[in-house]
Amino acid sequence: MAQSHIEWTEMTWNPVTGCDKVSDGCRFCYAEAFAKRLQGMGVEKYRNGFQLTLHPETLREPFRWKKPRVVFVNSMSDLFHKDVPVDYIRQVFCVMKQNPHHVFQVLTKRADVLKYYESERWLDWAHNIWMGVSVESRNTMHRIDRLRDTDARVKFLSCEPLLGPLPEMNLQGIDWVIVGGESGRNARPMKPEWVQEIREQCIAADVPFFFKQWGGFNKKKAGRMLDGRVWDQTPEMPGLLVG
Repeated sequence: MAQSHIEWTEMTWNPVTGCDKVSDGCRFCYAEAFAKRLQGMGVEKYRNGFQLTLHPETLREPFRWKKPRVVFVNSMSDLFHKDVPVDYIRQVFCVMKQNPHHVFQVLTKRADVLKYYESERWLDWAHNIWMGVSVESRNTMHRIDRLRDTDARVKFLSCEPLLGPLPEMNLQGIDWVIVGGESGRNARPMKPEWVQEIREQCIAADVPFFFKQWGGFNKKKAGRMLDGRVWDQTPEMPGLLVG
């Protein structure tokens, strides 16, 4: 568990590390670069670099957090990677369910795996487990339908890195949309009209809209103002304080 600089969460928790690329949004994966840097520093958890690695010793960590937290699960991996055993995923879900005072945000690019596990009734959802899918381009918009088919109480989209327009998204049943540009030395540009179009879709559908960043080589300088204001809307949930 670690404090996070990601604007839409508070902490990160990584019961799995390592991954591989499945779509164009993965091309300049920040987690891969970070994992290799930690490996070079001799950090034991990243001894395998960005090779998929389970960390069952981390499963007790949430039980030690007394203050309610908003937690991004697997910022350094994808819980629904095909090589993560279903039984291990179910253990992670069990831990999240047993800690109802925390919000756990799970994000995947592997929406087909998510849908299959859901169809097999292997996922035990709880009110505090938020499920999201990455939607970075038109080619990945099908992930929204896969997410919608789940019984997750809160469903969200992470349109980051946004690589093109996402017109006419079906936001029925979607509770939150996050948008952000790619950052780093090789960042691909994001056009303002792409962001504005998504924002207007969210307004029309009454879905909270969160603009994370413009990105680029110097993301701090670029900031996160959109049309003169910061958009940091989040879902509301009774009994949980978020944002």
